[in-house]
Amino acid sequence: MDCTQVALIDDHTLFRNGLARMVNCYPGYHVLLEADNGEDFIRKISKKFKPDLVLLDISMPVMDGPATATWLRQNFPEIAILVLSTFDDDEKVLSMISLGVKGYILKDSKEDEFINALNLVSDSGTYFPAFVTKHLVKNFNTRNEKINLNPREIDFLKLSCSELTYKEIAGKMNVSARTVDGYRDQLFEKIHVKNRVGLVLYAIKNKFVEL
Repeated sequence: MDCTQVALIDDHTLFRNGLARMVNCYPGYHVLLEADNGEDFIRKISKKFKPDLVLLDISMPVMDGPATATWLRQNFPEIAILVLSTFDDDEKVLSMISLGVKGYILKDSKEDEFINALNLVSDSGTYFPAFVTKHLVKNFNTRNEKINLNPREIDFLKLSCSELTYKEIAGKMNVSARTVDGYRDQLFEKIHVKNRVGLVLYAIKNKFVEL
């Protein structure tokens, strides 16, 4: 069975080494590389030597988490990012989500929560705990309420609130994956969000779906 290749980027060596040992104990995961900061990571990664998932700290010297996430989005957008941080304030959380990270978890979380986050993000999903969702709802842009969506966009929006992948949504809608990508990008632009979490929040707030 193929392993999910993981990179750890954190300037605290003892924490990073301990995390590496823990991740390597989980079935289906292998720590491919460790780095002290984003610049160190960039020196080690290449198109032939790259992880599937990055566990990323925010506060680091030389090149911090936001700068590293920005670089990854520009150069390796296929690599998923799970943030591990001590920060739970809305400014830090929202800034990282705006950079396209797939998950956010605090360093003092329980191990079972960390494993859950790791599994979800490595499986092309997302993981955002309750405090992150609270920040997102609080800061969600109210001007989106009066935007007109066409019927197909509404169908796609509702399906985006399920556990289906975009490929599975395309099957449900009887359209190609490229068409679904078009619906997604149109909605991102229309309602001013940058990821699937934003779509779900918009759908809930405007009563397209109910919890």
